[in-house]
Amino acid sequence: MSTSVKNTMKRVMTMAWQFVRKNGYTMSEALKTAWRNIKLHAKMQKGIVKFYFQKVDGSIREAYGTLASHLVPATGDGRKPNPTIQTYFDTEKAEWRCFKIANLMRIA
Repeated sequence: MSTSVKNTMKRVMTMAWQFVRKNGYTMSEALKTAWRNIKLHAKMQKGIVKFYFQKVDGSIREAYGTLASHLVPATGDGRKPNPTIQTYFDTEKAEWRCFKIANLMRIA
């Protein structure tokens, strides 16, 4: 296997076990959610993506976000990344937003 495939598999399994331990997911649910997050991150690197996630209050939010370097403003806050949060640039509000990766529902 190539190094990139091994790294992706490691990220998926690490994320899935995090969901099992912290969120009480079954391994099946955890793997599906982990793969969904990996795919979302890859699509957002290329362009604008429509996706849905559950907010903390329980409502479902439709979002249009991106991580493509040519579409986002420069940042320099130097914050340490949080592995339980997905940060994205919201193209509707033109601001940085985030959501809990365990709450990702669907990618459109």
